Amino acid sequence: MEKGTNFFISLKFWTVANSFVLNTNPLETNLINLGVVLGLLVYFGKGSLNNLLKNRKLTILNTIRDAEERYKEATYKLTQAKTRLQQAKNKADNIRTNGLYQMDKERKDLINIADGDSKRLEDSKNATIRFEKQRAIEQVRQQVSRLALERALEKLKNCLNNELHLRMIDHNIGLLRAMENTVE
Repeated sequence: MEKGTNFFISLKFWTVANSFVLNTNPLETNLINLGVVLGLLVYFGKGSLNNLLKNRKLTILNTIRDAEERYKEATYKLTQAKTRLQQAKNKADNIRTNGLYQMDKERKDLINIADGDSKRLEDSKNATIRFEKQRAIEQVRQQVSRLALERALEKLKNCLNNELHLRMIDHNIGLLRAMENTVE
């Protein structure tokens, strides 16, 4: 083992002399390598990383702007929808009010029409009753007149003889002459 240590020592000496060091300690070498890799990544990847971060930042800002614009548009549309809803409610209230008013008016009109029809029917009924009453009275008059005339004629036939008949004719002729004289 001493040979191995001597070898490392001689290497150490050698590396110092040429300013190149070879470290054989695994813990130290990993940290150094990691630092070197990170340093190289930062140095060479700084521009790419900055570009990636700038692109990501712009994407996020654009997404936020788009979201804000969509929010404003949605808010505007919501306001318009609320306004249209309120107008629709007002219109529905007006339609309902007008409908109730129209329904009440039509109900009153129907009642008035029904009352008018009822009154006309009552008047027509009364007129029909009066007409039928007058017709019945007239029929009774005609029958009474006809019967009275028939009885009178029968009485006259029974009472009238030729002499009475001639006197009656003479009397009527006299009346006609008297009328004729008054007209002239």
